[in-house]
This record gives sequence, structure tokens and C-alpha cells, in this order.
Amino acid sequence: MAKELKIKLVKSTIGSKPLHRKNVEALGLKKIGQVVTKPDNPQIRGMITKVCHLVEVEEEI
Repeated sequence: MAKELKIKLVKSTIGSKPLHRKNVEALGLKKIGQVVTKPDNPQIRGMITKVCHLVEVEEEI
């Protein structure tokens, strides 16, 4: 069974770099407090690394 990640937007993208905004949008996050579930793969991990100061991540099995 594949692992999944719960990603929560905890900080606003206002004032952040355009690349960071696009990464947050590509993860499917729009509002502060919103939580999305994504598969745990290198592409998603890389996107999370770029915006780690804006999101919280929780691993799910």
C-alpha cells in the first residue's frame, strides 16, 4: 500500500516568490488551513521542500 502525505497550508503566499505560489497552487492548496492528500513520491516531496516554510506535512500510511 502506497504512503500518502497530508499537506496543510499554514501561511499565506502573499509576498512570496512567484515560483513558490505556483508550487502551492500545483499542490492543490488555495486557502490557509486547507488540507490535501497527495501520494508520497519524489515529485511531491520536491514541491514540498520548495515551500516548506508555508506548509505542514503529516505522513499517512
